[in-house]
Amino acid sequence: MRLNTLKPGAGAKTAKKRLGRGIAAGSARPRAAAQGQHARAGGFHKVGFEAARCRCSGACRSRLPVPAQAVTGEVRLSELAKVAGDVVDMAALHEAGVLPRAIARAKLILSGTVGRAFTVRGVAATKGARAAIEQAGGKIED
Repeated sequence: MRLNTLKPGAGAKTAKKRLGRGIAAGSARPRAAAQGQHARAGGFHKVGFEAARCRCSGACRSRLPVPAQAVTGEVRLSELAKVAGDVVDMAALHEAGVLPRAIARAKLILSGTVGRAFTVRGVAATKGARAAIEQAGGKIED
């Protein structure tokens, strides 16, 4: 027996595993483990936050409920001058370009002045807007 010919037994030594080098490491896909903030010690994780849900292409967002603000528009009294005719309803507001077609409801707010008398149908109004329209000679039908 010579010391320069000694070797460890078969299977006693294994190669060191290369970690964090992607597919080249031979262990797994690069996205197999937590990455970024989740992989660091002491990284802040907001309770309930799921990062994977933020990366969708919009399919999951289409199933979310639409807030009421997205379908209700505000119309200033000064914008009523753009409406042709004396009747103000949702169709007239859409045709005049005051509201986009996606808006389903509208509310008149007191901002500006009323130049002529209007008949308002199917559009909500604040107390101040009601008073200004009635003072100009118009009326609001509920």
